[in-house]
Amino acid sequence: MLNLLNQIDAFVWGPPLLFLLVGTGIYLTIRLGLLQITRLPQAFRLIFTSDSGKGDVSSFAALCTALAATVGTGNIIGVATAIKVGGPGALFWMWMAAFFGMATKYAEGLLAIKYRTTDENGAVAGGPMHYILIGMGEKWRPLAIFFAVAGVLVALLGIGTFTQVNSITESVQNTTSIAPALTATILAILVAVAVFGGLKSISNISTAVVPFMAIIYIIGTLTVIAFNLDKIPGTLALVFTSAFSPVAAVGGFAGASIRTAIQNGVARGVFSNESGLGSAPIAAAAAKTDEPVEQGLISMTGTFIDTLIICTLTGLTILVTGVWNSSLDGVSLTQSAFSTVFGNFGPSLLTAFLVLFAFTTIIGWNYYGERCFEFLFGVQFIWLYRLVFVAMVLLGGFIELDMVWVIADIVNALMALPNLIALLVLSPVIIAETKKYFTKKDK
Repeated sequence: MLNLLNQIDAFVWGPPLLFLLVGTGIYLTIRLGLLQITRLPQAFRLIFTSDSGKGDVSSFAALCTALAATVGTGNIIGVATAIKVGGPGALFWMWMAAFFGMATKYAEGLLAIKYRTTDENGAVAGGPMHYILIGMGEKWRPLAIFFAVAGVLVALLGIGTFTQVNSITESVQNTTSIAPALTATILAILVAVAVFGGLKSISNISTAVVPFMAIIYIIGTLTVIAFNLDKIPGTLALVFTSAFSPVAAVGGFAGASIRTAIQNGVARGVFSNESGLGSAPIAAAAAKTDEPVEQGLISMTGTFIDTLIICTLTGLTILVTGVWNSSLDGVSLTQSAFSTVFGNFGPSLLTAFLVLFAFTTIIGWNYYGERCFEFLFGVQFIWLYRLVFVAMVLLGGFIELDMVWVIADIVNALMALPNLIALLVLSPVIIAETKKYFTKKDK
């Protein structure tokens, strides 16, 4: 089964999807005039000032909900996996995917506000399934349905449950010897309490936990890097050279080709920041703003924070400590990097980070899947979706790590494809809205 899934994974994440994913970001970057550089300071200011308009939660809460779903195991284990399989050069390709992904995330946030609607309960409903249907027309409904189905699958089988739960249970077992079944059961109970409270409950938890956990984790990684400052120049040189040349086998590292570095860097980068996946606009649609461009800019900062800051720090921590060429993998690799500075306390510290990161990702992705489920079946069966989601959280503690990540990769690709098509079809709208807004502001 694992061999079959690996073959499917290699096919769906082959050159066509990678080209479409990065190509969409490059196209939008050019047409929007390097907006992710020129407008980034303004984007960060808007996080705290854009809070006037229709919506369910503040722009800051919407960003925290999106970050809750993105800042997770991808930032700790995803980076470790990318480097372990693709070599140090994979980190460079994560940067490239993130840089161009910022333009993609901007476009998603803009369209989320422009084409949002309300559900039968009066709650805001938005995201790719809605901007496909409203922005592109009824004839595109099959594409909207395809996205919604893929979104439910990613929530139930991919980023939303299995990868997060599996990472938590493995990390907890490594540091405390608590059985995965017990950890998964406790986690499922906590998730049930959060998700049955709805978006307000999820956003309240996210706004309280996400900023705190991100700052503490950044301090932790910077501490490890500070103890290895003399290795930074050589490490950066290794990242850049490995991005464009094969890396030979060394120690416990099996070696990697350029293609492997690109494939793992881009795939893990997308897994972490979700640019192009179509998930973040579901949260962005709920923001209290009437200006699509402003929410697009705010959404863009999520990719910057997630990958260009947090993933970079994780990658440098693994590389400067030299643990990347050991026989370790997954969370054990990152734990080993922390242990070089924090000693026996290192694994426990990282486990605490991982539990917080993964828990907020789980509840954030519950909301994404719920909105996709509501689009397909209406609001009356949302309780059923929530029950299944909690059951999948419980099940996540019993599945092998390799299979978990492969399943997640496959369903991610299914979700990204219809969203990227929509972004390209609606790109004239994105460009026109952007020009109109900045012309008005500049005057």
